[in-house]
Amino acid sequence: MIILVGALLLLLAALGAPLFALIAAIALFGFNAAGQPGTAVAIEFYRLADMPALVAIPLFTLAGYLLAESEAPRRLVRLTNALFGWLPGGLAIVSICACTLFTAFTGATGVTLVALGAVLYPALRQSHYPEHFSLGLLTASGSLGLLLVPSMPLILYGVVAQQFHTTPPVSIDALFKAGLLPCLLMVVVLSVYSAWIARNLPRPERSSGREVWASIKAAGWELPLPFVILAGIYSGKLAASEAAAATALYVLIVTVLIRREIRLGELPRVIREAMLLVGAILIVLGFSLALTNWLIDQDVPERLFGVMKSGIDSRIGFLLLLNAFLLVFGMLLEGFPAIIILVPLILPVALHYGVDPIHLGIIFLANLQIGIFLPPVGMNIFIASARFGRAPTTVIRASLPFYALLLLCVLIITYWPDLSLALTR
Repeated sequence: MIILVGALLLLLAALGAPLFALIAAIALFGFNAAGQPGTAVAIEFYRLADMPALVAIPLFTLAGYLLAESEAPRRLVRLTNALFGWLPGGLAIVSICACTLFTAFTGATGVTLVALGAVLYPALRQSHYPEHFSLGLLTASGSLGLLLVPSMPLILYGVVAQQFHTTPPVSIDALFKAGLLPCLLMVVVLSVYSAWIARNLPRPERSSGREVWASIKAAGWELPLPFVILAGIYSGKLAASEAAAATALYVLIVTVLIRREIRLGELPRVIREAMLLVGAILIVLGFSLALTNWLIDQDVPERLFGVMKSGIDSRIGFLLLLNAFLLVFGMLLEGFPAIIILVPLILPVALHYGVDPIHLGIIFLANLQIGIFLPPVGMNIFIASARFGRAPTTVIRASLPFYALLLLCVLIITYWPDLSLALTR
């Protein structure tokens, strides 16, 4: 019976059945087979209301959508270009920084490619950067912000991980702190590579003081936002939910009332689009928590650890296998479903191997960042292909050096835990 149900679910998945429906079916079947009522699934949805950290998801999502609909991306590019454009590889460094910050706020790498790609790709080509380098740089940079506050995938990992009551506990604030240095490592590595590629290109003149001041004034309302969030969270003055509320209110006032780049009549549409994403996440999360409880009740993680221990008896071996596993699943699944589905299985096993749960979250997202544009079916390959009008195979070839560089960063993050944990202690 179990084999038949499993085969049926795999068939439905291949036919494109919604992810939440498949997770719900597995959870309901599992509880029924264990002799427990199906109301256990409904109880998990009720528990979502008791999770304070979840408040941050809709608020940060709304702020990100409002920023994406405004002219903030263009002002961000202008400001970073005025500050760093004169450096060797300056425009490429501008592209990396702009994409990282924008992805951190929107939580969606595809949105970054669509919103900033139209501005940055022509600028890179006009500045004589090679076509393949420009394609690969933007495709890779679109995913970097997943480790930077206020990244929604970090929040989602924290919400799922908190169900296991780990030691040390997994807090959203700690994850925000843990992601900073690994994110900076990736930005610096790509920036150094960009400077080397551009070493023979003509360097633009340093921006005049007037242009720097004009770009700062133009971005004057957006400029305080990341500093307030970073300072508030890293100093411990603001919890993640409080930072999210302040961010959403501030962005709403600036974009709608002060700059008036989003008309009041358009506001319901933007809110609806943002909340559709949030609703989809919460539906999957509710069913996933039910599935997690069933997995724990049936000792599935313990059995999985027993199987793995027979072949892998070291922490290093486990982490190496984990990297390979996450790269593959990051390619097949988008970031949110991958977190919701895989964390309940991987986290208990990782704890047995002595992996810090906060460090695990950074390893998890660092691998997913690469998986998002990993061939043959990484989502960002096809988004970049459509956005820049190039064949997917061209995008893949252009991204090869960036795969290698970011994979090196992932290995450093994986085997140097203090890089992630230094700011959390």
